[in-house]
Amino acid sequence: MKNSEHRTFKTGTSVVVQKCQICENPNLEDILFLGYLPPVNKMHNIGEKPCEETNYPAQLLYCPQCHLVQLGLIVDAAVLFPSEYPYTSSTTKILRDNFAQLYEECKTIVDLKADDLVIDIGSNDGNLLSNFSGRHRVLGITPEEIGKIAIQRGIPTIIDYFTSDVAQKVIAEQGKAKLITATNVFAHIENVNEVLDNIISMLADDGVFISESHYLFSLIQTLQYDTIYHEHLRYYSLHSLQYLLQMHGLEVIHARQIPTHGGSVRVYAARKGVYPINNSVADLLDKEKPVVLNKPSLLKFRDEVVRSKLELMCMLRNIKQKSKRIYGISAPSRASTLINYVGIDDGLLDCVLEIKGSHKIGKYLPGTVIPVMEESRLFDDQPEYALLLSWHIADELIYNLRKKGYKGSFIIPLPEPKIID
Repeated sequence: MKNSEHRTFKTGTSVVVQKCQICENPNLEDILFLGYLPPVNKMHNIGEKPCEETNYPAQLLYCPQCHLVQLGLIVDAAVLFPSEYPYTSSTTKILRDNFAQLYEECKTIVDLKADDLVIDIGSNDGNLLSNFSGRHRVLGITPEEIGKIAIQRGIPTIIDYFTSDVAQKVIAEQGKAKLITATNVFAHIENVNEVLDNIISMLADDGVFISESHYLFSLIQTLQYDTIYHEHLRYYSLHSLQYLLQMHGLEVIHARQIPTHGGSVRVYAARKGVYPINNSVADLLDKEKPVVLNKPSLLKFRDEVVRSKLELMCMLRNIKQKSKRIYGISAPSRASTLINYVGIDDGLLDCVLEIKGSHKIGKYLPGTVIPVMEESRLFDDQPEYALLLSWHIADELIYNLRKKGYKGSFIIPLPEPKIID
């Protein structure tokens, strides 16, 4: 494993990246700077007086050696993932469907038996493991108190950060796992080489590791700058994931692009020679080459981000000049980046609405005094415009909101800002 001390230095609760997070190449290239952004889960209660806040630089760097795109600053996990972490994956239908599909797919690749152990790292409320529970032995590992929801659902969960001590405890008490998953978390944890060593230590000789992460190819193709925030330390392509996994004696046996979070990549990896390699691997590598391995395409992405920002601000300004109301729909983490980078405040966006039961209701969006309120206000107030902050699931949202009675127009902010009547 690479020694992480040689690639970073600390400043307060953050770590400035000096060398690539995967291969330690010191010659990183600047791709994009989105300014100083607040932690996406730092949400104050409505009515609290604004006070001094710590914001962190959001800079994207590119490694020409392993092709990893990564943040230039690593913020302390305790800041980014507080115990009251408000995100619950089960509230999103596309994620529930995705994990159900993952279960069906992995059965065609891995011969899972009833007594085989399945471990999910970053298991949240147990959404993924609910598909395996009752069919196989399961174990979740997550640092947030939301893990207690999984326990209430009958899914054994260790509420702790994933460390070597936790890995050794699992091995001693449960044995090794036939399947280990890390979905929407493998790009979040610092010291990825150490994390991967810990994963491999828990993996049976014929075990398979499945990761799902925001996909660099999708990010660039659909201009998803709103997925850039400090939880996401790395933006993987299949090229960079393959490089990382090969460093640790694993090979990619299957890979596919999936729709979650606006575009993710699911990768199956195992020890070399244990499983056949699916044609999907070569196909996806070929597909992403013109974008991921092409420096001009990365620089064009930066220019397009600036253009999109200006177009969205112009659209919102024109609407507000006509004294029209704009309500935001849903408050995903990505909304914090979009709102803070574009410069949207409570003068432009009246409020943001979340479905009943959301832990974010009664809070302000990070870095603003834009209140998050319950979704019923949309149908009672009937504002002229609804800004879809979860624009990557626009079709699902528009259908549901129309069905519930909303009559106004929708604003889709990315990749090209547009209005749907």
